[in-house]
Amino acid sequence: MTYARMGSFHQVRLHRGEDVVEQIVEYVRRRRLGSGVITGIGAADRVVLGLFDPEKKDYVKQEFTGDWEIVSLMGNVARADREPVCHLHAVIADREQNCRGGHLYAARVSVTCELTVQPGDRIVSREEDPETGLKLLALPFSDDD
Repeated sequence: MTYARMGSFHQVRLHRGEDVVEQIVEYVRRRRLGSGVITGIGAADRVVLGLFDPEKKDYVKQEFTGDWEIVSLMGNVARADREPVCHLHAVIADREQNCRGGHLYAARVSVTCELTVQPGDRIVSREEDPETGLKLLALPFSDDD
């Protein structure tokens, strides 16, 4: 991973063989970010995506191998139990431009992955939602804050 601060945002480049999710979490931890927005593009040869099943209250995961373009990666940064949580989704495309998308669990970089991280100016927490069992954003802020 290489990175540079570009004024109010950060540019991050992930290298071949690195896991996108692990590296994003490591970057957020290193920079001590308490909130933010992440976007990115790139290429991967192994991707794990998930879909939340509200009936089972669990994710159904699917692994994709081969050549995949990361057409869009987006997410947010928050904290749960003081640890960084990066909630990420991705759309990937195969050679025929057939797309798959969902919650991003893992993606091994095959060529590069280029990310933009926009840090927030406050710490945002995640708290468990009793209905879904998921740790959702806890946003006590109002328009006046």
